[in-house]
Amino acid sequence: MKIRNILEHSKKKMLNEQKKDGHWVYELEADTTIPSEYILMNHFLGIKEESIEKKLAVYIKNEQNPDGGWPLFWKGESNISTSVKAYYALKIVGEKTSSKFMRKAKKKILDLGGAENCNVFTKISLALFEQISWKKIPSMPIEIMSLPNWFPFHINKISYWSRTVVVPLLIILDKKPKAKNPKKINIQELFKNNKKLNINYGKDSFFYFYLFSFIDKIIKIIEPLFPKKLKTESIDKAKNFILNRLNGIHGLGAIFPAMTNCTIALHLLGLRKEYKTSLSSVRNLITHKKKFSYCQPCFSPVWDTGLNGLSLLESGLTLKDPAIQKACKWLEKKQILKIKGDWVVKNKNLLPGGWAFQYENDFYPDVDDTAVVAMFLDRAGYQNKKNIEKACNWIVGMQSNNGGWGAFDKDNTSYYLNNIPFADHGALLDPPTADVSARCVSMLSQIDKNSYKNTIKKGIEFLKNEQEEEGSWFGRWGANYIYGTWSVLHALKAAGENMDADYIKKAIFWIKSKQNKDGGWGENCATYWKEKKNMPSIKSMPTQTSWAILSLLTLEKNNDPFIERGIEFLKKNFNKKNLWTDEHFNAVGFPKVFYITYHGYAKYFTNLALSRYQNLKKGNKTNRIFGL
Repeated sequence: MKIRNILEHSKKKMLNEQKKDGHWVYELEADTTIPSEYILMNHFLGIKEESIEKKLAVYIKNEQNPDGGWPLFWKGESNISTSVKAYYALKIVGEKTSSKFMRKAKKKILDLGGAENCNVFTKISLALFEQISWKKIPSMPIEIMSLPNWFPFHINKISYWSRTVVVPLLIILDKKPKAKNPKKINIQELFKNNKKLNINYGKDSFFYFYLFSFIDKIIKIIEPLFPKKLKTESIDKAKNFILNRLNGIHGLGAIFPAMTNCTIALHLLGLRKEYKTSLSSVRNLITHKKKFSYCQPCFSPVWDTGLNGLSLLESGLTLKDPAIQKACKWLEKKQILKIKGDWVVKNKNLLPGGWAFQYENDFYPDVDDTAVVAMFLDRAGYQNKKNIEKACNWIVGMQSNNGGWGAFDKDNTSYYLNNIPFADHGALLDPPTADVSARCVSMLSQIDKNSYKNTIKKGIEFLKNEQEEEGSWFGRWGANYIYGTWSVLHALKAAGENMDADYIKKAIFWIKSKQNKDGGWGENCATYWKEKKNMPSIKSMPTQTSWAILSLLTLEKNNDPFIERGIEFLKKNFNKKNLWTDEHFNAVGFPKVFYITYHGYAKYFTNLALSRYQNLKKGNKTNRIFGL
């Protein structure tokens, strides 16, 4: 099938998927942790949803590895925390422990060291269900809410997602409630020794291990001695934090972990009305299929609309097309211009101007979405230039001192905090990363290279310093080095960097070295572990192939055999019904902890790559360089 015909079909399909109000939204699929936690939340609260839970159980069972455990991503190694939650959820739903898959799961969990080896978040769930003692949980006293800003630990020193997860969790940890657990299900069979629980912190150094283990022991001794007045004030501060950011039916932080913690915390506080609203926000994330159901981690309408819009502009649509007009108008309404969110702590004089990832999340716009939306509106020729300027000014104000950008916060770089006992997941912070920084450089370069030249210059220096030894760049929010390298190469192109420079040639060579025999690219999500960084490619998928092709197209060489083989792969994997689909995970929430499949990626990134290829082939290069 010719590219022209594929693109015509792709364009029609994506236009048909546009919502009436102008936006696009595609499903987000994570690992089994989230549906497992949904079931556990229900049984903590004593809620009966048997029909939904049974369909969630089908999904959980379908994702089991052959060795009996459950992975963090497609064909990944079985993970102890994911496996324990999956096993517990299935047992609660009514799966018999004598069944073959439950016996295999038990064996694998015990082989991995038993439930005592779970991460802190899983241990908290086990404590809620009285499977372990609260004494085995790292200390996080509610009085944290009353610490001064200068203190080594403060909620403003951690990332947005950590903040919205931790604050309601502090209430839970203070109350130490017991799950209703109407079926009285326990999983003691998964422990080798639940009296000696392993604490997986202090990984960076022995110094941190001994320091924080000592501090944790001291806090456990002195916590009962904290003044009652301080505790009351701290609970009030946590409660007010939640209520000010509750976000209606969209939920606290608009992300599942924060929303579930918030629901439980509001229940414990006796705030019935707010509890019902929060519970509704969690339930809205359930996605039903014919034979199973799963729970999305959040919704991605702003991100999907911006990227899909850019893809359709590349395929030939313009502002004259109703679909583009509607998308622009919808996005314009979603710009956050009145509320100064948590980002204002380090930007007191900065005016708002960003976009959030979700339908509503006014306290937490992110620079990545803002950059993509601004590039789309600018490229479409949308007339509201003032709003684009506000977005640019906000992005400039969010630049960290090292020249890079984090996703939600400026200079969120208190790295020592990743070593506290609670942070064994290692994802407490939002430091500047190459992929997000690249998007900001791309956007500012596209819109007004001269006005923002100093900011762009600092950004490019950051990107140069972040390049990996072999030539790639790390991809914090997409899997992984292919995503990061694609992001950076486009930024450098947009900024006017010499694309024949040695460091860029090095990146191009790395991209080419990762091509599979079938012409596609497929990076294993395990590359987020340093020791597995150079592991062989896995099965090619359209999204990563598209990122790789787009990377190579920055050189504007149409006759490159690597590009041609990649294009052939995309053509062969085209399907009229679904366009293109990714078999394995293509993004990440928290590296080494939580992975995601964006179901829209395979569609709009592939459409973008094929359209860009075709346009360059035709010689339709414009005088203007776009950021993506």
